[in-house]
Formats: sequence, structure tokens, C-alpha cells
Amino acid sequence: MRLRHIEVFQAIVQAGTISGAARLLNVSQPNISRVLGHAEQQLGFALFERRAQGMVATAEGCRLLPEVQALYSQLQSIGALTEQMRKGEGQLVRLGAAHAFGQMVVAPAMVAFHQQSALVNVELVTEHFSTLCRDILENRLDFALVFGQQVSGELLAEPLFQSSMVALLPRDSRVEGPVSLTWLYENNLLMMQSQDPLGQVLHRALRQQALKPAGSLYIKTYSVIADMVLAGGGVGVVDLFTARRYADQLKILPIAEPLPFEVMLISRRDHAQSRAVARLKQVIRNKLGHIARESEARFMIPATADACCATDYSAGDARAQAPPGW
Repeated sequence: MRLRHIEVFQAIVQAGTISGAARLLNVSQPNISRVLGHAEQQLGFALFERRAQGMVATAEGCRLLPEVQALYSQLQSIGALTEQMRKGEGQLVRLGAAHAFGQMVVAPAMVAFHQQSALVNVELVTEHFSTLCRDILENRLDFALVFGQQVSGELLAEPLFQSSMVALLPRDSRVEGPVSLTWLYENNLLMMQSQDPLGQVLHRALRQQALKPAGSLYIKTYSVIADMVLAGGGVGVVDLFTARRYADQLKILPIAEPLPFEVMLISRRDHAQSRAVARLKQVIRNKLGHIARESEARFMIPATADACCATDYSAGDARAQAPPGW
């Protein structure tokens, strides 16, 4: 039986008459009779008996009925699902982000996205880079907002923005910027871990100036560095977004030597993105650019937020080792 045969069969069972089935399907009675006749001719047996009180299913029709009703129910479910998809209802986007982006970028972006797409559900996870990459590869996340560094060939990297790190000093410091790496080093610079994407840049710059970190603390989470500066533990170097969060509590200064970092979106290379994912990505791009421009102006960092970075972070590409100028 073809799908049209099944649709007409179900309609006749439901309505009990040819005319009733025609009204249910919004077609003419001859159309229903023609499709039913074609179905019975192909099957080689009658599906209904024509009686004065209407159409009554034959023994063969009664045997088919449970299977037809189950299939018809599935077809209705498919129709309802496609209508939900058309309207954007019931969709789920699973977003990951580095901790530094959670409050200053992702939170306002999610609010803006919800105002535009209230019927789309969003799940947010903030984690470190390696965990986010693993979750994407294992299909637990659709995409993630991270700092730029090399990714495996299975992941697609979309560079969004490039800028320079800034220095964090106690609020009452009398020092004015820009400050040098040597000055930071001499004033108890709190260190990032060397395998961290921003930590790699900082450690490389220190090595180039023959400055060897003297401290025993190597910190992975940038907000912890800011909290330690607040607690009087020294001075720090962080990204613009972490600095923006602490701008009313600490003194933020530019650094004389550029310490560039990049921001990118990562996702599975072999997975097509949904319309909801594409919309959320665009909201994040817009929010990131707006916050970045404001932060660069506030902290006197040369503006680069409008420039589209072309760094390829895919594994095996010679350009994947570092953004231009690193």
C-alpha cells in the first residue's frame, strides 16, 4: 500500500463514509473512491463492504487496521515534528564556553538569544579547553566558545576576535600604564599554567626576556588570578573579558609588550549545524564584538575586534601553531 492509500483507508475508517473521508481530507468524493479502488485493485482484495449504513471494513481490512493506525500515528508525529522544526519549537542547543566567557559574554548573549528565540532550549556548560573539545567530539555539545589554540582535525575552528592581554594591579596602585613584563615579574607576577592557551603566550614572552617565574603557584582559571590580586597576592595578566569583570575592583593597565590572544568557536567538522545553532552563534559574535570594543577602549588596548582573524587552528596546518604576530 502506498502512503496515499493508507491515508484514505484511515480516513474512511474514521469517518465511516466516502463523503466523510472526503471532508476529512479536503478532497472530492470521486477522488476518495478512485484511490480506494486503486488500492483494492493492487492488493487483490476488498478493504470495505459497501452497506446502507456506510463503509464497513472487511476481515482483511480489520487485520490491516492496527498496523495502518500505528503507521498513521507515526506519520502524524512526523508532521507535528516538522511543524515544530519550522517554527523553531522544542529545539535544543548545547553550548560550551571557557570559564572566562561565562559571565561577561555568554550570559548576556543567552538573554538576547532567548528574547529572539524563546522556544529554543539552551544548555550551557563552562569548562576548560580539553574538556570542551572532548564533549564536542563525543556529541555532548554542539559548539563551544574558547581561546584560540590548535585543535584536532575532527574539529572546525571559527576565529572571531584577536586582542592583547592586560595587567591586573591592586586598586590603590599608583603605577600608570603601560607596564612592562619586567615590572610585572619584579612585583610578584601570578602565573598561568604553561599548557594553558593564554599561559603559552605569557610563558613564551617571559622566556624571550630571560625572565624565569619564581613563584610556586601556577593557576589555570583566570578569575582565580584576579581574586588573588584582590587578596594582595601580587599582580596578574588576564584576557579582556576577565579584566572587564573586575574593572571596578582592580586597576587594569595595558602591557608594553603585546601578549596576543584569540577567541574562536569550535564544533565538529562533520556535523551540519541547525538554524538555532547558527542564530546563537551570530548572537555570540555580536555580543563578543560589542564587549570587546568597549573593553579595548576602556583599557586603552589597540582596537582589533573588527578584524576577522584568518588563523587556521586545524591540526596539521603550519599556521595552526599561533595567530599572526605570536
